Amino acid sequence: MTCYDRRDLGLLLLRLGTGGALAAHGAQKLFGWFGGGGIEGTGQFMETIGYTPGKASATAAGLAEAGGGALLALGLATPAAGAAAAGAMAGAAAVHAPNGFFNQEGGYEHAALLGLTAAGLAVTGPGRLSLDHVFGHSADRDWMVVAAFASTAAATAVVVGARSRRLRKAREGEQEALFD
Repeated sequence: MTCYDRRDLGLLLLRLGTGGALAAHGAQKLFGWFGGGGIEGTGQFMETIGYTPGKASATAAGLAEAGGGALLALGLATPAAGAAAAGAMAGAAAVHAPNGFFNQEGGYEHAALLGLTAAGLAVTGPGRLSLDHVFGHSADRDWMVVAAFASTAAATAVVVGARSRRLRKAREGEQEALFD
């Protein structure tokens, strides 16, 4: 096995693992599979953490995770798939950031790992063991990486920024305890 073959196998393993995990998380949100809340339950949860409207937020997050994850696993439209998944994970990381980095404390470690891996795959490309390769990389061009990340970054900034403003406004007027 040459280095080139090993690289393709490594990219396949990364795509399958990352894409599979993302797709499963998206299926929880969209369909209630794997113990998830489905659109209704996830939408209610999204409202409590500041992503409104809840059902639309659940749908967008679920589609970005399930769709981006499935496409990453297949190695199809890799720039768009990786960027969409990375954007969804940036939104998740924003929720967990107040808890610090480590996952056992409720931190953003897991979301950051999935998002950075998805972004890395979008930039690197899927390798030869992919549908993008089979289809001549028609949906995996260099310019698509830039376009996918630019549009995803803009949308993520708007959504996460709006959430931050809602949370900040909700906290206005709240007074912290003077004594413990």
